Amino acid sequence: MERTFVETRFGRTHVLEMGPRDAKPLIILQGGNCLNPMTLLWFSPLLNGYRVIAPDTIGHPGFSDETRISAQDESFALWVMDIQNHYGWESCAFIGPSFGGGIILRVAAHMPERIACSVLVSPAGIHLGSKMNMIQHVLLPLLCFKLTSSQRALQKIADSMSAGHMSETDKWIIGEIFQSVALEHDMPKIAEKDELTRYSAPTLLIAGKHDLFFPGEGVQMQANKIIPNLRASHIYDMGHFPSAEGKQSMNLEIQKFLRSYYVRD
Repeated sequence: MERTFVETRFGRTHVLEMGPRDAKPLIILQGGNCLNPMTLLWFSPLLNGYRVIAPDTIGHPGFSDETRISAQDESFALWVMDIQNHYGWESCAFIGPSFGGGIILRVAAHMPERIACSVLVSPAGIHLGSKMNMIQHVLLPLLCFKLTSSQRALQKIADSMSAGHMSETDKWIIGEIFQSVALEHDMPKIAEKDELTRYSAPTLLIAGKHDLFFPGEGVQMQANKIIPNLRASHIYDMGHFPSAEGKQSMNLEIQKFLRSYYVRD
């Protein structure tokens, strides 16, 4: 694994690089308010078969500049384009969990030609879950945790986000982030059918049945309405953070999808 810094119009972006240099390029975008390596490891079976770059989302936890940019307009599409230009990639495959999926949809809306194919994993930007459930199961325990460092409150958050399957390492990481980082609360824009009419890249959707933020059935139903070339969608018995079984299943589907649909000019 290597690391580098890429200059973008919004500031310096820290990027992890891995995989054979002559392999097909693959950009993996991190989840929101998470450390890049944590969500990157969800896709570890893919890391040796592609030239993977994983940028620390600018303004989010990591080594990129702390500039916060809007996920409501073309800003993140321009940020992604600057990264692609640095590597000389006109288009490539993308994988995006959560907030990263929302970024992919911003690229799809504003620069669809930059996407060869994409995998959206429990993505933001399609369908939002119940705000009351989020307040009850995440926000209130989060306020308690920030005030008291209660491990019981942190466990409640972890269980709600993962349907009871979050690893101890991931729980520790999110606890450190919650205590140390000014969290990004704005979700990526909900994509509309009209803004995706030019987006023709093959797309795979993976969602969690028990995802508190982006419930699988609602996400799947809306994705079928707005994404023109949705090749497949799968709902797994998991929360927003995938279980070990969920990771295994989704990586098998992603590998199959990329073998079938990742074609570069």
